[in-house]
Amino acid sequence: MRKLFIITAFAAMMAMPACAPKDAAPVKKDMCVQMYSARSIITNENYAEVLKTIAAMGYTAVETANYDGENGLIYGDTPEVFKQKVEDAGMKVVSAHVSRGLSREELDKGDFTEALKWWDKCIEVHKAAGMKYLVTPWIGLQTSLKDLQVYCDYLNEVGRRVKAAGMQYGYHNHAYEFEKVEDKVMYDYMLEHTDPALVFFQMDVYWAVIGKASPVDYFERYPGRFTMLHIKDEWEVGQSGMVGFDAIFRNADKAGLKDFVVEIERYKHDDILVSFRESADYLLNADFVKASYSE
Repeated sequence: MRKLFIITAFAAMMAMPACAPKDAAPVKKDMCVQMYSARSIITNENYAEVLKTIAAMGYTAVETANYDGENGLIYGDTPEVFKQKVEDAGMKVVSAHVSRGLSREELDKGDFTEALKWWDKCIEVHKAAGMKYLVTPWIGLQTSLKDLQVYCDYLNEVGRRVKAAGMQYGYHNHAYEFEKVEDKVMYDYMLEHTDPALVFFQMDVYWAVIGKASPVDYFERYPGRFTMLHIKDEWEVGQSGMVGFDAIFRNADKAGLKDFVVEIERYKHDDILVSFRESADYLLNADFVKASYSE
């Protein structure tokens, strides 16, 4: 009941006239949101209603994080139904976080035949949902360059299949990728041993900073590899002062940015929809964030 009350109350508040100049046009920007951010209030049954509330704040698209690989469902629905519900909420389907890690045996043999069967079904489902991107959210810190090379070969092959289906494939980082595997920074090795035509990198800028890395430095060293960014902060976006969002967005062309995704993992507010609104407002009012990066 508390979840329903929060959503209903906030939806009512969103319907009230905004305190803006009479002649001011509402700010509009292409702004995707990771549905995992709403994990504490979202369910398979209510996600469409939650998305309507989020869309009213200015978010325009979704990235999913709830793929049921066994049954080929996204938030409990077929891909076609999921796509329709998202569009009925006034948003677009853009991206999905999906993953099938390799077992110790697969790493040792360098044989990922069975894993690719999982991916073939995953690709089919997400193409039917209208996805533009599929992104692997993590592979874990590897213990050897041999294992890491197997994973790079694996990512390349997944990317080849995703590309053949008319989508793009990427990898999303946490902080551990900026640690060394043997004598090489894991993230650098991955960038250098994956094919740019098959694998892009969705840099999570907050985790990069936590990993003591500079996002802009990576844009300069590996230009064009960062088709997507996860825009995230310690709390609500833009409030910690830890992440240089202005420099990140001002160097977006160098990065190769086409779409960014807002993710909120931690909240200062009991009502997490307030956190969604504050994060949206920060980006909508930031003059360094363009209306679109895909044009």
